[in-house]
Amino acid sequence: MANGSGETPDDSVRERAGRSRATMWLLLDADRRLVAGLILAAVVSGLVAVGHLLPGAAESLRGGDSVDTLFQGLLTATITGVTLVLTLNQLVLSQELGAVGDQRERMAGATEFRADAADVLGTGVSPAEPAAFLRELVAATGERAEAFRDAVDDRSGSELAAATAELTDAVTENADRTTADLEGARFGSFEVISAALGFNYSWKLVAARRIRERHADGLGETADAALDDLIEALRLFGPAREHFKTLYFQWELIDLSRQMLASAVPALLAAAAMVAFFDPTAYGGSVGGAQTVVVAVAVATAVSLVPFAILLAYILRIATVTKRTLSIGPFILRETDAEPGSGEGDS
Repeated sequence: MANGSGETPDDSVRERAGRSRATMWLLLDADRRLVAGLILAAVVSGLVAVGHLLPGAAESLRGGDSVDTLFQGLLTATITGVTLVLTLNQLVLSQELGAVGDQRERMAGATEFRADAADVLGTGVSPAEPAAFLRELVAATGERAEAFRDAVDDRSGSELAAATAELTDAVTENADRTTADLEGARFGSFEVISAALGFNYSWKLVAARRIRERHADGLGETADAALDDLIEALRLFGPAREHFKTLYFQWELIDLSRQMLASAVPALLAAAAMVAFFDPTAYGGSVGGAQTVVVAVAVATAVSLVPFAILLAYILRIATVTKRTLSIGPFILRETDAEPGSGEGDS
């Protein structure tokens, strides 16, 4: 959160987004099945409302071939959607397949990264579970920020002391919130990535490097080494977050593929049944003030659109996270009125 100076940006991606809490909850935190259900409910209510308000809508359904045309299109679209799912699966699998040399390179990179993390954490072996790994890394970053603050001479009113206090307060407060959010989080749910998005490391990295640039002469040997340690921890968080974000996206795409394939069969059956067996003239009367034929077509349309509602629900989250984490490292993409390096931004 922004401090009293007005220069420190909000840490939470939800606060930095400039959108309502409800919108960000819908885009990020809500269960994807609930989001898909809301989309389908909007489809049903929208079609029923149009059918009720538009003069002659029910008679048009009974007298023409609009129902056949609609569900023939949905039938074709569902088959195309299933093909898209298979393509997505192949894309995910292609990243896991490779020659033994490629696999050894991946293993060497992962091992080297874990060794670097172990050095920062001051332990022989870094945690293997993603939430625990990030929690320990963020906690170590907070400890290094405190060590840097203690190493800087407390000269009241000095620019160095003010910049140090602003940076270290932001790091420690943000680290405390993030470690609390990561407590008990399990990979596979959005909790781990959600908590990681709340650690605004890019601004902190820029601010730390700016202190080094502007106050190199005022830093003593101990403070200079402590600042190096803090920068090292902040730099390590970037690739760690991106790595787990990539793994989470692969996890999400696999879940998306399963759910779309499972929902494709009833969607195909609904569309095929409407084309082959549905007789609009057999549906008279009304339901809740709306013509029965309109309600039947609206519900069948929603069932046929279940795979695409699931796809949209998942893509909304993936696209939102991707947009908010386009840059890795000390780059701030969002426009800000504050001094460069002190403004709000996503990375």
